[in-house]
Amino acid sequence: MSNVKLAVILGSTRPGRNGEAVANWVLTKAKERPHADYELIDLLDYPLPHLDEAVPASRGVYAGEHTKAWSAKIKEFDGYIFVTPEYNHSTSGVLKNAIDYLYTEWNNKAAAFVSYGSLGGTRAVEHLRAISSELQLAHVRQQLSFSLFTDFENFSVFKPSPVHDDTASVLFDQLESWAGALKSVRS
Repeated sequence: MSNVKLAVILGSTRPGRNGEAVANWVLTKAKERPHADYELIDLLDYPLPHLDEAVPASRGVYAGEHTKAWSAKIKEFDGYIFVTPEYNHSTSGVLKNAIDYLYTEWNNKAAAFVSYGSLGGTRAVEHLRAISSELQLAHVRQQLSFSLFTDFENFSVFKPSPVHDDTASVLFDQLESWAGALKSVRS
């Protein structure tokens, strides 16, 4: 079976964001994997205004060039790792907006979640799991959760505990397996 192609989606555009270091750590670990190709997608590179498409995404009729570019990029992948902060007990608005722009591009693909926040971002992941289910995006059980108190120095310098290495391996194993299996569903 050919390698699966997976995206690490950085779900924060906030100045001084902690997510960039988290996403880069995930990508560094992922690049060690022999049977998958990982690519970072930074939402700063896809400046999507607040959802401005008149037709629901499930119809797949896009008017905006920004939507067409976003759609083309997301179509390239077999699965995704969403790196999300927790803002007000949920995911970031910019990530939710980017997800809402599309529908069929997410269908029958796999997803995993990496979060960070005062409680490890777990409440953000719970919302993303519900959203993913609606999009027919199969989400794996394993997740990575980083605490601002224990995995960041001064709440800003990312220094993850080594315990996360094993958790990351399980997350990658599950995501790659599901992404590979879902290729046959899409074909």
